[in-house]
Amino acid sequence: MKNKLQIDLNADVGEGIGNEADLMPFLSSCNIACGGHAGDLESMTSIVKLSMRYKVKIGAHPSFPDKLNFGRALMELSASDLYTSLKDQISALQTVLHHENAVLHHIKPHGALYNLAAKDEKIAGVIIEVIKSLSSSVKLYAPYNSVIAKRAKKDHVEVVFEAFADRNYNEDLSLVSRKNNDAVLHEKEAVLNHVLSMIKYQKVTSISGVEVPLKASTFCVHGDTDNAIEILKFLSDNLKKNNFQIQ
Repeated sequence: MKNKLQIDLNADVGEGIGNEADLMPFLSSCNIACGGHAGDLESMTSIVKLSMRYKVKIGAHPSFPDKLNFGRALMELSASDLYTSLKDQISALQTVLHHENAVLHHIKPHGALYNLAAKDEKIAGVIIEVIKSLSSSVKLYAPYNSVIAKRAKKDHVEVVFEAFADRNYNEDLSLVSRKNNDAVLHEKEAVLNHVLSMIKYQKVTSISGVEVPLKASTFCVHGDTDNAIEILKFLSDNLKKNNFQIQ
């Protein structure tokens, strides 16, 4: 019997949708909003408990402190102010984790912060310094070949390359803007084919049709997509049929 290959499925949670109980059975890791763009102590506590019940690895999902724009707009912050905000957000989640005897597995920036850190050395540096300041060893979920991934490796922070199961890519590996009708993949079959191509061939077909090298071992499905549960269940079931273990 062939050895099963391991794949991690993650989702951003605690963002006000309220579908976490339905998502968790199909996830192996999650990224919990911790107050920057969404989330509060109550939502963090309930999702940490859910994560523990389903043995889902727990990550912090900090962002620019901007609930008005859901963390999807760029903010002009000094490095010091950004560091303080991110540290406070992660600390809030760590307080909950400590109370529930749970462990922080990874950090995944959200929205505009995630996209900016992929190409901006200064922003990437702030995030890495925050991770290095944590008392325990925590991984970083980041895009392949990004500025922040390179900076993390240089500073001996373990990186897990992430790709998006339900988003289209440009040729430079940036995500197609949500202003574009083709930004999000809604058909479950299209999502599966997208993921299998990235896993098997380590390439992604960009929106222009050009194949671009891409490595990933964790794949994100956005929990706020209308049919997210249907997509995740289909993806999970079919990855298992293809001899992948969700872990």
